[in-house]
Amino acid sequence: MPVGGPGTAASDPPQCGCDQVIHRALAGADLGPRLSMVTRNVCLMKPSYSEQLESLGRHFDASRETQAESPRVDARLAEQVDQARRFAETLARNAAQAAEDKAREGPPALSGITAGVPRARWDAATVAEREFVTELACTLRLPVRSTETLIAESQTLMNELPATRAALQDGSITYRHAQVIMNRAWSLPAKALAGFEEALLKSAPHLTVANLKDKARIMRERQHPESITARHQKSVADRKVIFEPEADGMASLHWFDSAEKVKAGYDRLTVMGMSLQGPNETRTLTQLRADVFEDLILDGVTASGVGKGIRGSVHVTVPVMTLLGHSEAPGHLEGYGPIDPDTAREIAARAPGFIRILTHPETGAVLSVGRTRYKVPKELRRYLRVRDETCRWPGCRRAATQCDIDHTLDWQFDGLTEHDNLAHLCPADPALKSETRCTYAHNPDGTLKWTSPTGRTSLSEPATIIRPPGKRPGSKPTVRPLASGDPAPF
Repeated sequence: MPVGGPGTAASDPPQCGCDQVIHRALAGADLGPRLSMVTRNVCLMKPSYSEQLESLGRHFDASRETQAESPRVDARLAEQVDQARRFAETLARNAAQAAEDKAREGPPALSGITAGVPRARWDAATVAEREFVTELACTLRLPVRSTETLIAESQTLMNELPATRAALQDGSITYRHAQVIMNRAWSLPAKALAGFEEALLKSAPHLTVANLKDKARIMRERQHPESITARHQKSVADRKVIFEPEADGMASLHWFDSAEKVKAGYDRLTVMGMSLQGPNETRTLTQLRADVFEDLILDGVTASGVGKGIRGSVHVTVPVMTLLGHSEAPGHLEGYGPIDPDTAREIAARAPGFIRILTHPETGAVLSVGRTRYKVPKELRRYLRVRDETCRWPGCRRAATQCDIDHTLDWQFDGLTEHDNLAHLCPADPALKSETRCTYAHNPDGTLKWTSPTGRTSLSEPATIIRPPGKRPGSKPTVRPLASGDPAPF
């Protein structure tokens, strides 16, 4: 019962519920003689529980307002990116028109190529598009693929889904909500966009991203004029498996395929994992699924016999002292990064062979990997792969084993086949280098300095610190001409 209230027994222990005291004091009730003056003063000075909840609510309101600032920034960025895209397209059209006008005035010069004039392999529109994408990627420090996605999303928000951009602008949805709407809207015909957008935006401000994703998927299925069978047949062509590095020496493998196959595969892993459970099994079902999947993917054989005798290969750099157990320095897994020394030693113990790369015990600089020859020899290729590990385009993570070795200074311009004139690039990047005004140069420390058409620069660092034999510090970087002819045979 309330302190001092009717029916309080003399034997009841003193009660000091501060909220009760404050409530009765505000109501003008007698607080009772059994509360000391100190207790009454402390309770009356302490904020009530309702006041504390109100203060907590203000903290939540402030957090929500701060969260709303991010989508407003995203909306402005979309507007600015799309404005830049339209401006770049206008420049490209003007340049193409000027080139056509000049061509009509007389025959083109036979010697030399003017910087910025489209080459034979790419037309003016393609050059302008690739230059804009790479320029924006360097400016925002984004990978090229992420930049292409940003450009497409910005164009969609500004021209096809204005209500979604307005919801971003007022902070009622986040950019992740907007991406869910855009990803589903891209596969709908133009005439269905307005109704699809309106229906989703009614509930989007009150849904989590995951819930909105489910709702958008169902609504798209209902509104798409093409049958789900036809759309599924097209989507199956996009099936893929993706490797994703994670923290602490871990990684993920994502399988994208028909839903019935992926679900059946997951159920099979579950059943096989459950069959291994027992009184002496300490692994959880989640761990058992992972272990079963590991055994199947590493040692399994397909129904047609593919996979028999085939083992995946990994390349690991292990410091000698770590290998001998005298150091706990981490190893380095190619295409991933640092791994713990125990795992590195275990891989080394099972390795069928070794490639010796002598390293300095303190700096890690490679001291000897082989000799440079006229053509890119095996030793030099190995050297470059250890140095680069990935494509050297800023932000690109494609493994060096899937890239081409590019001559920075093209062969027809007397470029040499040596370590400081070679770098791994994606198959399309050499054409980008030769067809546009993007340039790059080797620096003495192994970094590559990329320069965009407007002069913005980005650095690409080597994966491994390498000092080639006989290389003197302070050597001049190798720079390719601003414009070059056909690419060299690599």
